Amino acid sequence: MVQLVEVEDEHFQQPQVGPDEDEEDFTDTDSEISTESNYDPTDETLADRLAALRDVVPATARGWIHQQYETTASAVRTALSFAGRAAWTVSVSALLVGVPFALAYGEDQNFAAMEQEQRMRELGGEVLGGGEGGAGGAKPGMTPEEIGAALGGGAAGKAEAKAAL
Repeated sequence: MVQLVEVEDEHFQQPQVGPDEDEEDFTDTDSEISTESNYDPTDETLADRLAALRDVVPATARGWIHQQYETTASAVRTALSFAGRAAWTVSVSALLVGVPFALAYGEDQNFAAMEQEQRMRELGGEVLGGGEGGAGGAKPGMTPEEIGAALGGGAAGKAEAKAAL
């Protein structure tokens, strides 16, 4: 049968290096640990508190949080960049296509208004000049209702003849 015997190392038989046991009244005045603290919690900022919490969160969780932050920040940067480029494209397209279209449309409206005014002048000249009866023409001795109907106001005669400039 095997018998176990405890063998002590010589290192453990020597006394420890340090203060002697007879120096009981020894005090360490240069120690960083003291009963009085210079800590003032009113001087601490939120950033200081968050930095102190860094060691509470494990390194793997901090890495995951940082990766999520970077992914989100990248997505936001990409979205803002796309939105800026889209706004630039829309504004330039509006300037290059929309402005000439608006000018052409306004010019067409002015041209239509000038044609309408010219027709009104011709019709007014026939009505007031006592021209010969024809399509929309006025006969001498027409009543105001008939003149209004000829000008386009209908049977009620509510159209007004405006002076042309």
